[in-house]
Parts: sequence; structure tokens; C-alpha cells
Amino acid sequence: MTEQTIKEGKGLAIVSYLTLIGTLIAFIINNDKKNPFTSFHIRQALGLWLLEMLIGYFIGGFDSWMITLSFWAFFMILFFYGILGAVTGKLYSVPVLGPFFQKLFASIGK
Repeated sequence: MTEQTIKEGKGLAIVSYLTLIGTLIAFIINNDKKNPFTSFHIRQALGLWLLEMLIGYFIGGFDSWMITLSFWAFFMILFFYGILGAVTGKLYSVPVLGPFFQKLFASIGK
């Protein structure tokens, strides 16, 4: 991947991590350009947002601040790791889950 490709896709890659709507906006805008750097980060962000909502639904049933705080800390670290990769122009895959998200959403950006 060239530096120019990374430079062009960096803004949308960062936007994709901000909210789920940001991910959808980045996806729609990237549909025309098909930037591989942006597509990589869109797949990571989409996977994180969907997993957060799915697990968050079940975590909400617990009446424990410790469980809730641990859940949010875990996802904040993963999102920070993803944003850090987007800002620095690297293809950092989210630990443990990243390769799964890349495989699951492989059709995005192709």
C-alpha cells in the first residue's frame, strides 16, 4: 500500500471509529473510491461497534458496576488501538478479534 493511498484514506478511517453512524458514513463515501486503507479500518470499526452492542445488551442485565466498568474499559482500549492505527497510518488489527472482523466483513471495500 502506498503512502498516497494511506494519506487519502486516513480521514475516513478515523471517522469510522467515532460512532456507528461515522462507520456508515465512511462506508458510503468509500464505496466510490474503494481505498484499501479505509476499507480495512471500516471493517475493524464495524466489527467493534456491532460486538459492543451485542455484548452490551447482555451486560446491561447485570446489576454490577464492576462488570459494566470492565466492559467499557475493554472496548475503549480496543477502539483506542484502532484509532491509533488509523492516525499513524498503520494497518493494526484489533487484538484477538481483528482477523475475525477482516474475514467476516471481507466483502466491504472490494
